[in-house]
Amino acid sequence: MKLMKFAFAAALCILFTACTSDDSTENLDGLIGDISLKFDNGVGDQDFIFETTYTKSNNETYKLSTLKYLISNVRLTDDEGNIFEYPSDKNVFIVDEADSNNAGEIYITLEDVDAANYTSITFGIGIDQERYLKGADGQGDFLSIAQEEGMLWSWATGYRFTRFDGVYTSGTEIEQGLNIHMGSVGTSIDNYREVTLPLPTEARVRPDKITEVHIKADISKVFDGVTSINFSDGYSQVHTSAETTPVIADNMMHMFMVHHVHNE
Repeated sequence: MKLMKFAFAAALCILFTACTSDDSTENLDGLIGDISLKFDNGVGDQDFIFETTYTKSNNETYKLSTLKYLISNVRLTDDEGNIFEYPSDKNVFIVDEADSNNAGEIYITLEDVDAANYTSITFGIGIDQERYLKGADGQGDFLSIAQEEGMLWSWATGYRFTRFDGVYTSGTEIEQGLNIHMGSVGTSIDNYREVTLPLPTEARVRPDKITEVHIKADISKVFDGVTSINFSDGYSQVHTSAETTPVIADNMMHMFMVHHVHNE
């Protein structure tokens, strides 16, 4: 009987050791997979819906007919501190609510990502100065895409990082025009910002897995973020001002969070 107990215990030990060894020594060198970033725009705890009226903290209201913004320079950091940066020539995207599915989600798929266990994601809001200074020839296909999508003023002034178009109501001002077109202005005003978001669970990128990172964007924080703005005080028309555009840029840094990660 003692011999049988010993043999059983030994077998369990071997099995446990083998499982532990397989998990801890998984060789991911040279392997790649895809990861999808799922952007989900909302207003506070509500889903964002075009032409729906939302109320700010100062009781001004707004509704939007256009909602789009640029992200770029996506980077992923794994559990060992290694950073994977998506190739620069493909690393700029337009998140356009008009392209969302029935659930209000916009997907951006990053292909051929190094297999790893990722713990955080970093991305830029807008276009950084290095990319801008490459000139028209250095933008690849994105320059024409941005032009078609209304995200470009002209080459002299640069990109619009946001297009929030609609109307607002404030006191006696009823349904006045609202246009938030924050961006950098050449090299004189740099409104490019970056955010790093921790992942609540690891994103395990593997060749045989479907990995999704669900990013929620709270649009209300554009208007009621680090700084609460008043449309009636000049923030109904934000374009190239050195006073108003940085406020919107700073507010947008705080509108994103990772809700959850899917590893299938």
